[in-house]
Amino acid sequence: MNFQLTAEQRSLQEAARRFANEQLSDLAKELETENKPVPEEWLRRYAELGFLGINVDTQYGGLGLGALEALLVIEEFAKISGAVAFPVFESCTGPVKAIEKFGSESLKQRLIPQVCRGELIIAISMSEAEAGSAVTDLRTRGRIEGDQVVLNGAKRWCSGGGHAGGYLVYCRLSDVPGAKGIGAIYVDLGTPGLTFGAQERLMGFRGVPSSDIYFDDVKIPLDQVVLPAGGFAKLMAAFDLERCGNATMSLAQAAAALEDITAYVQERHQFGRPLVEFQAVQLRLAEMKMKVEAARLLIHRAACNAEGDHPSILDSSLAKCFANEIAREVTGSAIQLMGGYGYSKENAMERRFRDAWGWGIAGGAIDIQKVNIASAMVGRRFDQRPPQ
Repeated sequence: MNFQLTAEQRSLQEAARRFANEQLSDLAKELETENKPVPEEWLRRYAELGFLGINVDTQYGGLGLGALEALLVIEEFAKISGAVAFPVFESCTGPVKAIEKFGSESLKQRLIPQVCRGELIIAISMSEAEAGSAVTDLRTRGRIEGDQVVLNGAKRWCSGGGHAGGYLVYCRLSDVPGAKGIGAIYVDLGTPGLTFGAQERLMGFRGVPSSDIYFDDVKIPLDQVVLPAGGFAKLMAAFDLERCGNATMSLAQAAAALEDITAYVQERHQFGRPLVEFQAVQLRLAEMKMKVEAARLLIHRAACNAEGDHPSILDSSLAKCFANEIAREVTGSAIQLMGGYGYSKENAMERRFRDAWGWGIAGGAIDIQKVNIASAMVGRRFDQRPPQ
């Protein structure tokens, strides 16, 4: 068991840190102020430096590295802001990896190189009005007619809705109830019958557009079925990697907050001496440091233990749940230590606090992760529905 990064991993991490720190701070402020996604010219810069598709196979334009390498880069970008990191998150731990794993070869060859070149963002579309945590209650329905699928229904809370160039849509592909009827289809932006609701106005996640999606007799070639009915378990296995990406986005908010507050308490004076001289501040710093380091270890363990590029549901749920919780705690403590300065929108700390709360909701709420953990501990799934 080795807790040290390799020389190559450290080099990649440092390159990501240097690029993020030197070039992305102003972009992060712009995305926060205007609530717009990363512009195309920046996506191309990401791609030129190899930051899109880090763990995607080289035959599709990726670097062919592992999940851990991808998470190292996501953390460095997300320490600047979740918005500037979001394209990296989507290309390395999001729907792109599900398409790479389960899509047809023609679909992979068409889509994934575009993502790695910074020409395409693919979003995931899973939640519905009556199917959030209860994801197997999906009602959006794909009906197979000859050589195409006709899709009807509506989706909620799609990060990238209206902006992304394509969508991996979880939907019902047979009349079989529950998980056995669920599969996934890829839908291109601009497909007739595909429309979007107004952009959501969220507490955080500014710079990550989100909207409802509507499907009205949307006709899709059969080649764009990524997984047929009965593929739900495989979709969830792919989603275990996205949990690690989510956990890393949370970790980054806490890690950046810790870095900034450590510098702040050494510079800020009260009662004639630096804040760091007060024992109460020292104790708070130590508590924050323990939480950040523990979260990072859980995430890295999940990535290193991954089989077939997918972490286990236990490892990924532990990492996500813990990182989600400590991100809220650490950013909150940082604001308290900074006082009015931390509460001001002129400082990045309040944005980190808002975003930290969002990651504990997105991708499976904290309490759902705890159900996953308990299920893995006792070796069986728990049905949350009342007896019929």
